[in-house]
Amino acid sequence: MATVKEYSVEEKLASLLTLQKVESKLDEIAILKGELPIEVRDLEDEIEGLHARETRLEEEVNGINEFIKQKKEAIAHSEDLIKKYEKQSDNVKNNREFEAINKELEMQTLEVKLCERHIKDASEEITEKARVLEAAKKNIAAKEANLKVKKGELDKIVAETEKEEKEYRAVADKARVAVDPRLLASFDRIRKNFHNGLAVVPVVRDACGGCFNSIPPQRQSEIRQHKKIIVCENCGRVLVDEEISPAK
Repeated sequence: MATVKEYSVEEKLASLLTLQKVESKLDEIAILKGELPIEVRDLEDEIEGLHARETRLEEEVNGINEFIKQKKEAIAHSEDLIKKYEKQSDNVKNNREFEAINKELEMQTLEVKLCERHIKDASEEITEKARVLEAAKKNIAAKEANLKVKKGELDKIVAETEKEEKEYRAVADKARVAVDPRLLASFDRIRKNFHNGLAVVPVVRDACGGCFNSIPPQRQSEIRQHKKIIVCENCGRVLVDEEISPAK
């Protein structure tokens, strides 16, 4: 069974200091990228939504065109019936037949008018949807052009920093191995609490290098001994002395 290496407090502090240094470098790269990754993701999501809307509009237009086709077929059918009834009206034998034929003629004439009204309304709806669809396509084109620019800027930064970032992450992963999970969790939490991401700071001129709160001489002596993890009583950052060497 493999044994897990035990790290001394000094080794843990050295690893924390290394971790802080590389995480700060990674923060600098993130700052260099700025809001570009978020902007690119947002634009991609927005364009995806616009494409879905475009597809939906096209499907609606196709549905309306199918509706118009059906109404035109209904008109053609009614017109055929009208011709049929008009021919039959020439050979009616009594008033009852005449009234029945007239009633059918009126019904089919009304059906033609109703279908024509439906076609008119549907055509107006298609015109409106075509206008919206055209606007949507222009919007997509503008968003895609903007996305291309943003991705170009981001890709350029990534290309320039990719090797460096990969190396930093490898060093960070190695440093994390030498720190126990609870201490790592505290480190990550403290980093998030401060805009500059500093969770491990040296004692500079008898003061915390993070919040500049004064550190008593006895406390400084304990920090230099590297026997235990000591945090600033004011800001909670891990304190190290300037002489400690980062982990290799």
